Amino acid sequence: MAANQTDALTRKVDDYNSETDSDYTSYWRDWFVATRGHEYFCEIDEEYLTDRFNLTGLQAEVQYYQYALDLITDVFDFDCDDDIREQIEKSARHLYGLVHARYIITTRGLQKMLEKYKKFDFGRCPRVFCRAHPLLPIGLSDLPHTKSVKLYCAKCEDVYSPKSSRHASIDGAYFGTSFPHILFQVYPAFIPAKSNERYSPRCFGFKTHAVAALARWQEQKRDEQDRRLAQVGIEVKREDDDEPEGSSEGEEFSR
Repeated sequence: MAANQTDALTRKVDDYNSETDSDYTSYWRDWFVATRGHEYFCEIDEEYLTDRFNLTGLQAEVQYYQYALDLITDVFDFDCDDDIREQIEKSARHLYGLVHARYIITTRGLQKMLEKYKKFDFGRCPRVFCRAHPLLPIGLSDLPHTKSVKLYCAKCEDVYSPKSSRHASIDGAYFGTSFPHILFQVYPAFIPAKSNERYSPRCFGFKTHAVAALARWQEQKRDEQDRRLAQVGIEVKREDDDEPEGSSEGEEFSR
């Protein structure tokens, strides 16, 4: 009787493991986009992934390319050790990101990202005068492993770093440098009116004098230049500096 109970328990464990593996491999894309920190990604349609034309040039960019693609498209069937499996998983995530950059500038991809944009899934602009305008992810380079993803505000036309460290670690190449601008070309109705509001420095209610502001800016730039020259061993002497006795008049630089 004990043997029968053991066999029954073993069958249950095997059934659970096979069911878990099946669920995992059948919904890899669902798992990927649902993972915490992947909120910027949308799910790529299977038809797009299975069209080899859309993947042109990526085979040379991704290690274990075919296995990674099989994992993404839920047809992975390769018995390997844990180390190789981990490498394939890493390659699958990288491949998905590279394909994602291409997919989100297609008609279907733009529609999905627009829905996320309208729901503020990418966050809101931290600039006060943009009044929490929604942001869009953007890369500062189309080359992988170069720059992390940033967030673009169409109202002030500036970019910001994500607040979350999980988002800040995402490769900017997974979104590309053109995505937000293509989206607004396709959907011009979502282009916001530019804000003319700018912060104006004031003292006791009066605007800071423009000449004084310019003088402060010039002083700051002069100090920065002096520090750069000092780093290369050049000491700068100016007319308003206290000159030691016996120094030659008109001497500007001393090494």
